[in-house]
Amino acid sequence: MFWKATEATAIAILATFAAAKPFVASPSDGSIISRPDVEPFPHNSGRLRPVSSPRTKTCSVTALGGGEDDASQILDAFHNCNSGGTIVLDGDYTIATALDLTFLDSVDVALSGSITFKADINYWVANSFKYDFQSSTAFWKIGGKDVNIYGGGVGVIDGNGQPWWDGFASNSSLLRPISLVLDGLQGGSVTGIRMINPPNWFNLIANSSDILISDMVLTAKSSNSNPVKNSDGWDTYRSDHVVIQNSVIDNTDDCVSFKPNSTNIVVQGLNCHGSHGISVGSLGQYVEQYDIVENVYIYNNTMSDASDAARIKVWPGVHSDFEPILSGGGGSGYVKNITYEKYESTNNDWAIEVNQCYGQSNKTLCELYPSNMTISDIYFIDIWGTTSSKYDPKVGTLVCSSPEQCYNFYAKNVSVTSPKGKSQWVCSNFDTSGLEGFDCISG
Repeated sequence: MFWKATEATAIAILATFAAAKPFVASPSDGSIISRPDVEPFPHNSGRLRPVSSPRTKTCSVTALGGGEDDASQILDAFHNCNSGGTIVLDGDYTIATALDLTFLDSVDVALSGSITFKADINYWVANSFKYDFQSSTAFWKIGGKDVNIYGGGVGVIDGNGQPWWDGFASNSSLLRPISLVLDGLQGGSVTGIRMINPPNWFNLIANSSDILISDMVLTAKSSNSNPVKNSDGWDTYRSDHVVIQNSVIDNTDDCVSFKPNSTNIVVQGLNCHGSHGISVGSLGQYVEQYDIVENVYIYNNTMSDASDAARIKVWPGVHSDFEPILSGGGGSGYVKNITYEKYESTNNDWAIEVNQCYGQSNKTLCELYPSNMTISDIYFIDIWGTTSSKYDPKVGTLVCSSPEQCYNFYAKNVSVTSPKGKSQWVCSNFDTSGLEGFDCISG
């Protein structure tokens, strides 16, 4: 399914990334930054990226400054430069009004300045774009076809998350917007942008296909005792043929999460810190929905100081109240053909977690109502490193709710140890014969 470069070439490109030189230099003479020539590497999602048509016009937006709302003039620029133009955002912009940019056709966005979302919580709660899935909301949404957004390593999207995290500390039902939503985008890329402090997730890729994400830096840090909340790096949802690569993420929730109906996805060359892992799910949350995650290749990534490195999480077959705005269970579907290969774990609580009882702490209830989600054809290859002391001497947990719902699990060259130098794995309710070298114990 996936195109593969030679081993030597793959090592060379990843060594370049490790040297922290992933970005195109920003011009110092005030000229427009150029779209970088970035391709999926060393793997693609199974088909070549669409070719962008020529850009023949330019629309520059002058920032109003002083915290004034730049949304209307940004919207005008997208209308004026639609169908073959480049929008230049080289100032410091404030967005205080919801922007629907899902009408785009053959547009580039050259962001060498910054975009900050005004923290007018009352306005955004009333006017942000709403999604049924997990009560998600958005400041803006970008869609259409053939859209490239690039920042040359200097462009910034600032979600201004601190007031939202402060508000969430006293109101756990507060719906906080996602910093960037690609919704219904067919063919496009987001590259070379720094993103900071999202109120909720950094990115959602929804109802989209043929998307490339590359050379990004994502950072979420609280300035007080109220923690960052739900700062997923990228969530994919109802999307196909997506590559996310060569980026650095320092956050507090999933580094990448494959939500319902994510297919043909590649994640490669990420350096993730402090997260909940590169995760399949959660899935099976909604009774009326049939969820699929299939053909996902997670290659040559590092994970440190996280709850998990590799993670698969699906809801049980009964309703569960997990958090004030996160509950569910009883949905059906399947997870199939998921590969984690060349994965370094450093001080993560679990190197691998498979959980068919997400959101429900009552183990007996989970056994009475096993998940309706099938998990099969799962591969863990060349995974190494250490875990934290939290579960020492255990290093991973693979717990299914029934053997009928979990099968064809394989592991090879997995060498992860706890601080005590042990390597015990909790394994239950599936055939463990394909887990090469695993010391399995019951949970």
